[in-house]
Amino acid sequence: MPVEFKLPDLGEGIHEGEIIDVLVAVGDTVEDGQPILVVETDKATTEVPAPVTGKVAEILVKPGDEVKVGQVLMTFSTEDERRVTRPAVEGPPKKGVEAPAEPSPEPPPGKAGERDREEAAPKGEEAPRSAAPPGPVPATPSTRRLARELGVDIRGVIPSGPGGRVTAEDVRAFAEQGGKPAEKPEAPPAAERGEIPLAPAVISRVEVEDHARWGPVERIPLKSIRRATARHMALAWSQIPHVAHQDVADITELEAFRRRHKAGIEDRGGALSLTVFALKAAVAALKAHPRFNASLDTAAEEIVLKQYVHIGVAVDSDRGLIVPVIRDVDRKSVTELAIELLSLAERTREGKTQVEELQGGSFTITNIGVLGGTGFNPIINFPQVAILGLAQARWQSIVRGRHEPFEIVPRLMLPLILGFDHRVVDGADAARFLNRVKENLEDPEKLLLV
Repeated sequence: MPVEFKLPDLGEGIHEGEIIDVLVAVGDTVEDGQPILVVETDKATTEVPAPVTGKVAEILVKPGDEVKVGQVLMTFSTEDERRVTRPAVEGPPKKGVEAPAEPSPEPPPGKAGERDREEAAPKGEEAPRSAAPPGPVPATPSTRRLARELGVDIRGVIPSGPGGRVTAEDVRAFAEQGGKPAEKPEAPPAAERGEIPLAPAVISRVEVEDHARWGPVERIPLKSIRRATARHMALAWSQIPHVAHQDVADITELEAFRRRHKAGIEDRGGALSLTVFALKAAVAALKAHPRFNASLDTAAEEIVLKQYVHIGVAVDSDRGLIVPVIRDVDRKSVTELAIELLSLAERTREGKTQVEELQGGSFTITNIGVLGGTGFNPIINFPQVAILGLAQARWQSIVRGRHEPFEIVPRLMLPLILGFDHRVVDGADAARFLNRVKENLEDPEKLLLV
């Protein structure tokens, strides 16, 4: 029997991807572990290795196809034609492939999972209808872990969380009732109490009119990174009450310091960009104002204060906007950050980042200064609560002095924009936070002590 090769689980939260390239042809002989496909999953490009040594019998996908975890991509013929029962990805990850820590309790989407549930039901009884729609069930990693511990099939749990999310309470209630779906309440508890929920419901899709009625149009598929970005931005904008606070920092001395040490950092393999200093300035502000390094758990009605400082940095690439994460920024020097940021940005543009390098951020910085612009309104990277934006620094005529005679001097001024979640922090908090960032950028010596 031919060996079927299915798209493996590439990590928590990754359920689908796009075939970028097929590296083999029917009839080719491949070795176990040899790259056979290039798949783009959300924001990471992944080389997928062959699961066996044998010949390619059939290729069921082509570049541009959208595939889901568990979907058959190829079949192989081997010497003994025995089906392989081990995981499709073994050993250390290969260029972004993340092996699953444990088998997923959820059946793969499609008919196979439905057939298993039907066979599990006693004869004469209708199989329990899944509370979740086809595809991945919206739930946090902790909720999924709780479901595994309680032996609950999360697909059978009726969600009560915002946007159809399964909560920990839903899982516990499901387990207490012996695995039988509870009747879904007509209204969420908050609505019954006359309260406004902390997280608004996600707006359903809206039908788009036929634009071709008015003239010729061209349709471009929304794929890969652009699709992932569109989904994430829609989620962030629908769930977070965005507010922006703006100011300008005088970085004249900082720029002089940067130019003096630029060559030395380049000799060590780094790039002393303004973003590096923004990372250090943000650390001091986050330490002084920890609510900006947090997330809001709307189900538990709790603010989650993070004891780590992992900062995402927006990178402009040919494939779209990608936000890799630098870990433990508070424990690294300017030189270390300059080297790591350059390496990470280069690998991001080349599509060589691993999935875990795009996850776990607690705060985000986006710098569009090299492209121009005096200001913009950055969208918060959900589920974070704040984002720092940098616009283009410009030389300006600045009036100095509190009383006459005033002095007009040229100074390099940097626009700063802080987007924040008004459910977690207030405008006064944002002003204090941005003041701390500004103070550190304006004083290079103080910045180096962070």
